[in-house]
Amino acid sequence: MKIGVISADIASESRVALTPDAVKKLRKLGFEVVIQSGAGQAAYYADALYQAAGADIASSSAEVIAQSQIITTIHDLPTEVAEHLSAGQIVVGMLDPYRNTQLDTYAAKGATAFAMELLPRTLSRAQNMDVLSSQANLAGYKAVLLAANEYSRPFPMFMTSAGTVKPAKVVILGVGVAGLQAIATAKRLGAVVEASDLRPAAKEQVESLGGKWLDVPMSDDEAQKAKATGGYAWTPSEQYIKDQAAVVDKALSNADIVITTAQIPGRNAPRLVHAATLAKMKAGSVLIDMAAGTGGNVEGSVPNETITTENGVRIVGAANIPSMLAAQSSDLYANNLVNFITTLIAPAGDDAAANDLSLNLDMEDEIQGALAVTHDNQVRLAKR
Repeated sequence: MKIGVISADIASESRVALTPDAVKKLRKLGFEVVIQSGAGQAAYYADALYQAAGADIASSSAEVIAQSQIITTIHDLPTEVAEHLSAGQIVVGMLDPYRNTQLDTYAAKGATAFAMELLPRTLSRAQNMDVLSSQANLAGYKAVLLAANEYSRPFPMFMTSAGTVKPAKVVILGVGVAGLQAIATAKRLGAVVEASDLRPAAKEQVESLGGKWLDVPMSDDEAQKAKATGGYAWTPSEQYIKDQAAVVDKALSNADIVITTAQIPGRNAPRLVHAATLAKMKAGSVLIDMAAGTGGNVEGSVPNETITTENGVRIVGAANIPSMLAAQSSDLYANNLVNFITTLIAPAGDDAAANDLSLNLDMEDEIQGALAVTHDNQVRLAKR
């Protein structure tokens, strides 16, 4: 049984779905692997490293598709590649399912497509397959370094004979995996860090990393609702949202660096920073919009571009930060895929020969069923 690796077809993507170390793991499980020539080059994984790990090299994506039962990818397959799929083949990757326009093609071809973004993150057995967390962790770290590079002053406090250099004030909006890593990284660089999130339960996490929680007053009733749900299913009132916006607006007006991380799978990113707030910020301050590729948290941000407002605020549209750390991002992503692929293998019988693999596609399985967006000639994704 052979697993194929398709090269990314966009200039802004440097990652590769499987690394040489992942190839070795899959070979030990009994799989063969074929990789499109040059697929790992941008992540510093040359074809020779894949060959040394036991993979075959194919000259084109069409050749990979023709040889493979399972096709791995970073993003959705290019249209011309998807047309070569045949019944029974499996596609595994970050397929952006709610925006994907070719799920009908996968279904018509009889292919089973697994979108890794749909992983049930509350399942303990699924944690080592969580591509969103593995990529967001690195992105949060790199976002701070991007900010440090754009900012015209240092992050830490310096005591010099010419005077004292004050530490940078950093505000993190959105305290998920990326936000928490951004807090930790900014603190390591010596900045003063504040953070905000719609989930009041995030306060303890922020403070455990040395950050200051941007506190928003709430009624006793709302406090009980937030506590009862852990903050995740809590729906704040309009007044709370308004009060939080006022607190955030004041913090941003005094900030040197702002990093926004809020994204919603299948929807445009929520707008967190509006033009009115940008107009109050200091000249030379920097915003890193990690959601620029899905609509942007910051008004006026442009994917993969840095723009400067009339009052001298720099907005960095960081649409694909994990690709900037392609070697490590690919390594973690590949491990996620290997862990998921092992769930597709049927248990070997007592009389099974070595490396005699068979697949066990089970849509009743809590992981496979959640990730499968096409199967058995049907699109399984629920409409949003």
